[in-house]
Amino acid sequence: MRLAYRSKLVISFLVVVLLTGFIATLVGERLISRGIIQQAQDKVRIDLNSAREIYQRQLKQVEDVVRFTAKRFFITEGIAGEGFEKLREELKRIREGEDLDILTIADKNGNVIHRARNPAVSGDNQSGDEIVGTTMSKGRVTVGTLIVTREELLKEGDDLANRAYMEIIHTPRAKPQPARIETNGMMIKAAAPIRDEGGNLIGVLYGGKLLNRSYDIVDKVKETVYQDQVYEGKDIGTATIFQSDLRISTNVRQEDGDRAIATRVSAEVYDQVLVNGRPWIGRAFVVNNWYYTAYEPIKNLQQDIIGILYVGILEEKYEDMRWRTLWMFLGITFFGILIAAVVSYFLANRVVQPIQHLVYASKKIAGGDLDYKVALKAKDELSALGEAFNSMASSLKDRDEQLKERATQTIMKSERLATIGQLAAGVAHEINNPLGGILSYSHLILEDTEEEDSRRQNLEKIVVQATRCREIVKGLLDFARQTEPEMSLADINGILNESLALVEQQALFHNINVTKHLSPAPLNVMVDTSQIQQVFINILINAAESIEGQGELVLRVSKIRDGSFVQVEFTDTGSGIPEENIEKLFDPFFTTKETGHGTGLGLAISYGIIEQHKGSIEVKSQIGVGTTFRVNLPLQKEQN
Repeated sequence: MRLAYRSKLVISFLVVVLLTGFIATLVGERLISRGIIQQAQDKVRIDLNSAREIYQRQLKQVEDVVRFTAKRFFITEGIAGEGFEKLREELKRIREGEDLDILTIADKNGNVIHRARNPAVSGDNQSGDEIVGTTMSKGRVTVGTLIVTREELLKEGDDLANRAYMEIIHTPRAKPQPARIETNGMMIKAAAPIRDEGGNLIGVLYGGKLLNRSYDIVDKVKETVYQDQVYEGKDIGTATIFQSDLRISTNVRQEDGDRAIATRVSAEVYDQVLVNGRPWIGRAFVVNNWYYTAYEPIKNLQQDIIGILYVGILEEKYEDMRWRTLWMFLGITFFGILIAAVVSYFLANRVVQPIQHLVYASKKIAGGDLDYKVALKAKDELSALGEAFNSMASSLKDRDEQLKERATQTIMKSERLATIGQLAAGVAHEINNPLGGILSYSHLILEDTEEEDSRRQNLEKIVVQATRCREIVKGLLDFARQTEPEMSLADINGILNESLALVEQQALFHNINVTKHLSPAPLNVMVDTSQIQQVFINILINAAESIEGQGELVLRVSKIRDGSFVQVEFTDTGSGIPEENIEKLFDPFFTTKETGHGTGLGLAISYGIIEQHKGSIEVKSQIGVGTTFRVNLPLQKEQN
C-alpha cells in the first residue's frame, strides 16, 4: 500500500511519540515501583525496630515487677513463715494488678512455696527452668522468652494450658509439617533473687506473661506504628508473634475476619529465619494476602531460635498506587499522541508543500520544459534542494543542446560515411574491371619490352601506379562492405604476439625496441581473429612509421572496467599527432603521409572492425613525445 509522504511523516511523528511515551512509561513505572517497594521495605524495617522496642518494653515491665516485688518486706517474712497469709494476698493483688499470668515464690532450692495463680499446687521443683535456674546460680535478675511445656502450664492453671493448646490450621505456602496440634506455650518470664537482711539467698520470685492468645503486644504495635489505619476494609499494618512457625499472637485476619491464630508462616520465611537465623525483609505471603514484611528471630537465653517477631504492610495499597501511576503515565502518553498528531499534521504540511512544488517541477522537466524554475522562499535544506534542482535543469538544458548538436554531427558524419561508402563501392566496381585490364596489358607489354628499350621505364611506372590504384580500390571495397566478423574464442595475448611476428621482420622495426607487458593469465575474447590482427598490424605499422628511425614501442595487455573489458595499449615514442588531427584520424581518406604513401582507409576500417566487436579505440598523443592507441574489447564473463 502506497502512503503519501504527509501520511508517512505524521505516522513517523506518532511512532516516535508512542515509543518515547512507552519507554518513559515503562521506565517511570519501573522507577516508581522500585521506589514504592524500597519505601515499603524501609518502612517495615523501621516498623520492626519499633515492634522490637515494644516487645523489649514488655520484657522490661515483667522484669521490673518481679524485681521490685522480690525486695518487698512481706516476701522475706512470708518465706520465714511469718505473715504467710499476707504474702498470699499481696502476690494475688500484684499479679492481677500488673496483669501477669504467673507470679510464684520458690525457696533457695527451687521448690515452689506458693503460686499466686494456683495456690493449690506447690512443692514442685523449678530449678530446671532456664530462667529460675539462672537466677539461682548467678544470684541476679534474669529475664527472657522461653517455651513452657503443657505440664508446667497445668501447674499454673488449666486456663493457661487451654490458651496454649492449638489445633494447627492449614496455611497456603506454609512448609509441610507433621504436627497437627500444639500444646506448649511461649512465655515472657523474669526471676529475681530473694535475700534476707544479711544478703543471703533465701528464695526466688518469678513471674511471666503467656504470649499465646495474648494480643497486648501485637495490638500495641499496630496502634503505635500503624495507628489502626484501614485500606478498603483491611488493616494496613499487622504484627505477629510466632512460636516457632505458628502464629500464637496476631492481628492478621483470616477471610472470616477472625485472628489468624494457629496459622503458619510461609516456607521461604521459615527457611531464612528459623533455619538460617537471618532476618527477612521483603515481599511475603501472609495467610491470604501479600504483604511487605519484616521478620526476625526470637531467641531464648541459650540463643536458640524459638519464635519470630513479625510486622507487615498490606501490599494491595502500594499495588494500587503503582497502577494509578501507570495509568497516569499512559494518560499523559495518550494526550501526548493527540497533541503530536495535530502538530505533526501541520508540520508535515509545511514540509510537504515545497516537496510538492519539486514534484510538479520534475514533471514539467520530464515533459520537456527545461526552462521551468522552482521558487522556494524558505532558507533551509529544501530551498538548497530547489536551487540544486534549478541548477540541474539548466545543466540538463545545456546538456540537451550539446547532445542535439553532437547527435546532428554524428548523423551528418554517418550520412557522409554512408554516402562515401556507397560512392566508394560504386567507383570501385566501375573502375575495377578497366583497371584490371590496364594492369594485365601493362604486364604483357612489359614482358615483351627489352631491358634496353627506353619505353620500359614508363611501362614500369604504369604497372606501379596501376597496382596502387588496385590497392585503393580494394580498400574502398573493404570499407564499403563492412563484412560481419566470424567470431571464435581466442587469447588476446596470442593474437598480439602473432600480429607482431608478422611485421617485426620488416625494415621499419629494425631500430625499434619493442617491450611487451602481457597478461600472466590467458584473457579470452570472442573475436574474428583475422580482423583483429588486421587492426593490430595497422596500428603497429602506423607506430613504426611515426617513429621514423630509432625509438621505443611498448605493448601492454590488462583488464579494465572492473574486469569486464581487456585493453591492448600501443605506446610509441614517435613524433605525435597534432590535436586538430586526432578527431579526423578515423575519417576515410584522411592521412598525414606523403602522396603515394597510404590511402587514409586503414584506421577507418580498423574503427569499423572494433565497433562490430562491441569495443572501442582511444587515442592520446603529444607532439614530440609520442602516441598511445588503446583498443578495448569485451572479456568473456567467466573471466570477469
